[in-house]
Amino acid sequence: MAIVEKVIEAPPQQVFDVLADGWTYSDWVVGTAHMRDVDDTWPRVGSQLHHRAGPWPFSLQDASTVLVCEPPHRLVLKAGLWPAGEAIVAFTLEPVGEDATRVRIGEDFAAGPLRWLHNKLNDLVLHLRNRETLDRLADIATRQKG
Repeated sequence: MAIVEKVIEAPPQQVFDVLADGWTYSDWVVGTAHMRDVDDTWPRVGSQLHHRAGPWPFSLQDASTVLVCEPPHRLVLKAGLWPAGEAIVAFTLEPVGEDATRVRIGEDFAAGPLRWLHNKLNDLVLHLRNRETLDRLADIATRQKG
């Protein structure tokens, strides 16, 4: 499992508000190229984001589904990218002082060919991708400050 964390200079609710805005996912989730639709009930358990991932013209359409939603502390998604497979992505938000949040992303392949190709290279790629994802999330969350 690839685990990355970052302290973001914004309170947990402010960071969670970005997670709860499904239309912003293509702005901060590395690899998501376009949001096609967001269920009206997002981020309630069972709701979905419908997205395109990967570079055009090779991008694939799929969806990510909420498995756990505990605002403003936890969001767990089943992120699809078939035929490559799917991953379980867990966001954990912990307050740090009054105005900062430690955000942790844990991601692991759960199904499909990528699950069976688990190796150090996959972990490194996920780690680097999720570090950039958290940098982008921080930019959006702190921009909304104040």
